[in-house]
Amino acid sequence: MLVAWVAGLALVFYIRSQHSLVEVTAARVEPQTLIQAKSTNGRVEPLQNFSAPAPGPGTVAKVFVKLGQEVQAGQELVRMDDTDARKDLMTAEASLVNSRLTLQNAEHGGTAVERVSSTADLDAAKAQVQQDTRSLTSLEKLQAQGAASANEVAQAQHQLTADQAKVNELQATKGARYSADDLRAQKAMVAQAQAGVDAAQSAYAGVDIHAPFAGTVYGVPVTPYQFVAAGETLVQVANLKKLQIRAYFDEPEIGQLKLGQPVSVTWQAKPTELWHGHIVEVPTTISSYGTRNVGETLISVDDANGVLLPNTNVTVTVTEVKHENVLSLPREALQTKGMSNYVFRIVGDRLVKTAVTVGLSNNERFEVTGGLNEGDLVALGAVTEEDLIDGLRVRVHR
Repeated sequence: MLVAWVAGLALVFYIRSQHSLVEVTAARVEPQTLIQAKSTNGRVEPLQNFSAPAPGPGTVAKVFVKLGQEVQAGQELVRMDDTDARKDLMTAEASLVNSRLTLQNAEHGGTAVERVSSTADLDAAKAQVQQDTRSLTSLEKLQAQGAASANEVAQAQHQLTADQAKVNELQATKGARYSADDLRAQKAMVAQAQAGVDAAQSAYAGVDIHAPFAGTVYGVPVTPYQFVAAGETLVQVANLKKLQIRAYFDEPEIGQLKLGQPVSVTWQAKPTELWHGHIVEVPTTISSYGTRNVGETLISVDDANGVLLPNTNVTVTVTEVKHENVLSLPREALQTKGMSNYVFRIVGDRLVKTAVTVGLSNNERFEVTGGLNEGDLVALGAVTEEDLIDGLRVRVHR
């Protein structure tokens, strides 16, 4: 019974193949350039980028630029209120002056008033020693004449010794009022005060933000009279004609990446625009990116024209292999069974199952390296749900 059913079914197919025409779509084998490519996501990075932070907490005094404006190197972009910065600079400068004066006084043995007072005390002490010397000399002469006692001479000698000791003490104090350790400590205070002035000058200069290079303003997150915290971004400038893209390729794909491979770039915000570039750095490690294991690849944008913006998300397509002027067909023409590839060539009004060898392929076409000739007409598929079989009578759909 089963044998009869199979035979009947075969007979039906034979009759249909002999008497009915199946309408099919078809394509001719023709030379084309085939490209094997991989696409992934990436983020635009400027090679020259300037993001100006607020030098300290304060109020924005004025914004001189707007989004998209072209600026020149040195052009003023934003100015902060300089009241606090100017006050801090004056305080720091006053502290430096005081520290230097204190060091100078220490190196000279004290302040001018202290030095005058010390000199006066020493002069007075020396004058007293001279007077004591004269008195002692007189008493010694009188003692020799019997007119003065030995006790009077001894008292005069004791007074001279005491006053001379006072002179010695004043001289020692005047020459060593400050020790070497005192001078080192005061020099350190001067250095600290100078560092304070340098920092205050930098902060004061920082209230005026200038462009370090010619470029385009792509971020102005502040407005005049707005209060900002220290470090908050005031303005962003980049050279939009020198860009690179940091792209993330899945781990199985990175083995095909090579330096110099051409890349095309598209941006959803500008769907009619297309940019070109090439790989300048291939992945050296694998890292996690969300749920993916990826390798980071750097791509230079060769024709950046000022339209692509920093930090935008783009799609990059890397050309891994390119075969020029090779015979090809649309992918839907290719049939596969096991390890064998074949197509249905149209000869007259019948299909002829033809083995083919396949080279490069992509999502749209495949390279024919054997089994067909240029110009051969090959069936792609039936217009209806008919299966293509060897010997089937067909008519090409127009």
